[in-house]
Amino acid sequence: MRCDHRAQVLVAGSGGRGPALILTEPISFWGGVDPSNGNIVDVRHPQCGLSVAGRVLFLPGTIGSSSASAVLLELAHNGNAPAALVLHEPDAILLLGLIVAREMGWETPVALKLDRALFPAFADTLVKASRDGRLTW
Repeated sequence: MRCDHRAQVLVAGSGGRGPALILTEPISFWGGVDPSNGNIVDVRHPQCGLSVAGRVLFLPGTIGSSSASAVLLELAHNGNAPAALVLHEPDAILLLGLIVAREMGWETPVALKLDRALFPAFADTLVKASRDGRLTW
């Protein structure tokens, strides 16, 4: 079965394809994600030990730190960024990392906004996130 949803584009970037990683709790990228490999390292996070690298990352929210953008920038620079980011709520600080990466000429994933209530439909799927905001699986 093929389904699709249209999401709002928050930050333009490369379309991407990858397995969905739906976080069940908000995350702090600063101290929560290792930029050298993309692993979630916050031992209190339910998805600790999983990698965001190459995944279509569904974020129910973020736990603020002004350094989150630097971690996302490092992930893009190291080739460990998610294939796409799908956020329930826009996070300007986090997304700044994508904007800077794009300005540096690095490949950056598209960042999209989609209602969290739709996240479960993507569980255990291979998701394609298009530059225009279409999510298909």
